[in-house]
Amino acid sequence: MKKRLLWILSAAIALTPLVPTAAIASNENIAPSNQTLAIIASEKAALLTEQNGTTSVQYALIDNGKITVTGQSGLNDIEGKIPLTEETMYGIGSTSKMFTTVAVMKLVDEGKVNLDTPLVEYLTDFKMIDERYKQITPRMLLNHSSGLQGSSLGSAFLFNDNDTYAHDNLLEQLSTQRLKADPGAFSVYCNDGFTLAEILVERVSGMKFTTFIHQHITEPLGLKHTKTSQDVLELSKLPGLYYPTYPKQQLPNETVNVIGTGGIYSTAEDMVQFSQIFMGREKDVLSDRSVLAMEQEEYNKGIWPKEADSIVDYGLGWDSVRLFPFSDYKIKGLSKGGDTIFYHASLVVLPEQNMAAAVLSSGGSSSTNELLAHELLLQALKEKGEIKDIKPEKSFGTPVKADMPIDITKYSGYYGATGQQIKIAIKDGELSLSVPSVPEYPEQKYVYTSEGSFVNQEGSSKINIVTEKNGRTYLWNREYVTVPGLGQLAISLYVAEKLETQALSKESEDVWAKREGKTYYPVSEKFSSLVYMVNPTLKISRTAELKDYLGDKKITGPNTAVSQHQVPVTGSRDTAEFRFYMKEGIEYFESAGSLYVSEDKVIPLYQGKNSMVTVQTDGHARWYSVPQAVAGKKMIVAMPEQGAYAVYDGNGTCVNYTIVSGSNEVVLPENGTIVFAGKAGSSFNISLEK
Repeated sequence: MKKRLLWILSAAIALTPLVPTAAIASNENIAPSNQTLAIIASEKAALLTEQNGTTSVQYALIDNGKITVTGQSGLNDIEGKIPLTEETMYGIGSTSKMFTTVAVMKLVDEGKVNLDTPLVEYLTDFKMIDERYKQITPRMLLNHSSGLQGSSLGSAFLFNDNDTYAHDNLLEQLSTQRLKADPGAFSVYCNDGFTLAEILVERVSGMKFTTFIHQHITEPLGLKHTKTSQDVLELSKLPGLYYPTYPKQQLPNETVNVIGTGGIYSTAEDMVQFSQIFMGREKDVLSDRSVLAMEQEEYNKGIWPKEADSIVDYGLGWDSVRLFPFSDYKIKGLSKGGDTIFYHASLVVLPEQNMAAAVLSSGGSSSTNELLAHELLLQALKEKGEIKDIKPEKSFGTPVKADMPIDITKYSGYYGATGQQIKIAIKDGELSLSVPSVPEYPEQKYVYTSEGSFVNQEGSSKINIVTEKNGRTYLWNREYVTVPGLGQLAISLYVAEKLETQALSKESEDVWAKREGKTYYPVSEKFSSLVYMVNPTLKISRTAELKDYLGDKKITGPNTAVSQHQVPVTGSRDTAEFRFYMKEGIEYFESAGSLYVSEDKVIPLYQGKNSMVTVQTDGHARWYSVPQAVAGKKMIVAMPEQGAYAVYDGNGTCVNYTIVSGSNEVVLPENGTIVFAGKAGSSFNISLEK
């Protein structure tokens, strides 16, 4: 898949592909007429594991209440001894949001929740420092238009640890935050909204969320292999997870502890059984009225790009309620995808055809999973005669250069989206797009055409510059991306908003100049956090031409930086403010409940043979640099019961994380760093050997 799509959609990390073995399920329920489709499904699934960074994949297709195709492809354990089965349970990530939406709508059916009543009437202790929070409604949580900053996910993603800290502390985290926009102004993907919806269900029902969805969803539907991170999970029934740093080491299970946002595990067969709700076949779970309410075009209630082929057009819970390519066949398509670090999922439902497909995977991405789901459904529709042929892939055509009005050049400059600055240069009828902070991102070139759009030479991508009714200027990108053998995705979204610049005050510039080039290290993550396995640091680096911005965040004072853009769909997805402060002569910054400390706090590891590191009463992780004198020595650590350490090389790559490796020994790398994390008061006894 092209780098451009992966960047725009913020796809999750893809794992290094392992050697796959494809399998056709020997399901007795598959009728002979479906065997051709089963073979096609197996071949397409093998493409994911052979060519698209997927370790293992599981899929299922349901038609009029009967599962007609089901299967798996890829590798489970590295030794190849444990087969994948239809009962292997995958994390479904944000596809969990559909369970949350159904739970809220169940309470709507019972008259206990009104979608348009202020949320504060149900959650009386929900408060923010921005008074507009009182306008937020349950509907706004489900259609992503609440205006919340995005994702308060500190210590939410843990290895084999179902600590509910992120859920339990969300209201406290939100109490110190402001909104990014007026509630209802536009829809932009928001994780915190669904954790709030999870809390709403608990408060109104008087049940734990896990209990509620089992009682009202999984048990009535007979979903025997759908659980949450708060259930007992049989590790033998979970797929193997892998990461490039540990290519031959199976990782512990990834536990997502914000259930309503992304903490459910399931199978492809259970997911397509779950889809029966959205076909009106499970009226005991949800009324027809609520099912129809969920598939309305909620995205049209605020700022949104003009209608075009796309896989993203929000309903209630749904990522899309007019899904491409099914929209080309005049077929209503609904979809929801989910990505964690290691798990990926896609559920696609065709309610009027009484059909659905689910694809779950370890590694890969929800985007490629969705392509496989599309292929299964299109092939099935063709076999049934519902469609005549599968339509050819689409393109905007080779662009023909036209005369460009000179005033369009005024749109040159910097545009911002979450975590990104995009540089646009318009000259002589051409537009070039680059990402200065990502040198490896190739510069994209577009030609001005007679219809007023800029189109790339391949005809796969089109850009317009749009000034919306809110007075803000956006890059509107429409794109067709083809994955060989798996079909085509279409996107239509505002990628970024034009950034307005102004000179910093001398006080602010002096302070930020001192931070320039400094690295900050996370200290508040729990010792079992996935954060410690990836490069967790943040380096302060401003673009030379845009000194009043830190990435997409506008510097608003000596100690604050805030994302002020309002980009719907995904562009303003996570916009938490950076707040810097000094404590005991050391600088820290806090964002969305996560705490970082300046490199000034990182001291060299003691060079003697024996030493001890103790986690202080604040519980903060402790970071050390590897002195030249001890590089190459073996470090052996006597570990506390509740603690872990990780070691990184000079490039920031994790070379040993005890939670993953199980080894308390490591050869210290040159120019490396070490983090010790654990319960307050826990101690690490260190020995250095040649």
